[in-house]
Amino acid sequence: MSEEKLIGIDLSVASEGVISLLMDDPADTSIFYDIYRANRDRPEILRLLHEHRKTPEDLLQEVSLSLNLPVKVDRGLVSARDVVEAEETGAGLQKTESILNRVQRLTIGEKIQLALRGGKEIRNVLIRDPNKEVVMKVLENPKLTESEVEAIARNPSAPEEALRYISKKRDWIRRYNIIVALVSNPKTPPGVSMPFISRLRTNDLTVLQKSKNIPEAVRNAITRYLKMRKK
Repeated sequence: MSEEKLIGIDLSVASEGVISLLMDDPADTSIFYDIYRANRDRPEILRLLHEHRKTPEDLLQEVSLSLNLPVKVDRGLVSARDVVEAEETGAGLQKTESILNRVQRLTIGEKIQLALRGGKEIRNVLIRDPNKEVVMKVLENPKLTESEVEAIARNPSAPEEALRYISKKRDWIRRYNIIVALVSNPKTPPGVSMPFISRLRTNDLTVLQKSKNIPEAVRNAITRYLKMRKK
């Protein structure tokens, strides 16, 4: 079974807009090969691959043969120095804004497709989407990093379902910072955050005990636990 089927996205029916974004902000280079394998009979997608500066060289040759076109020599490849200069001049911000604008024009279905395979910039846009189904699909992206999970767990605008999902992922809740983020989040249901209290350090519990942002039931539970810990 192909990788795109395994993670719930059929690239053979994905729109040009979704595929173009996946190529502009790939989670890794495997997406280019997956796009090619799923779209051998779609000339418009093959042309996107042929024109894109990030298409791997070996795949570019294969795409060129499929289209009966010469391999592009100058694709505007970017060096490491160019990347640094772009970030210093604000070009990186312009790219993010471009991705943001393009993502906002997509349908909910297209955003869901993108959420499963998109790179970090795309995920950062979609994780703030008002549609909670889109946010939940971002959490299923296999390239999601622990720092991104922590940011979601700390975000008071995150859907309650997303916080519950994070709290049930064993690999994530082994990370202390993610647990702290969940307990600190005013949106986290008390039934989700309370079981983590005993795993927090005393100094973090002391800070949370004084916080007016978290539910009163959680603050009271922290107070009781701190008293018990001092005995």
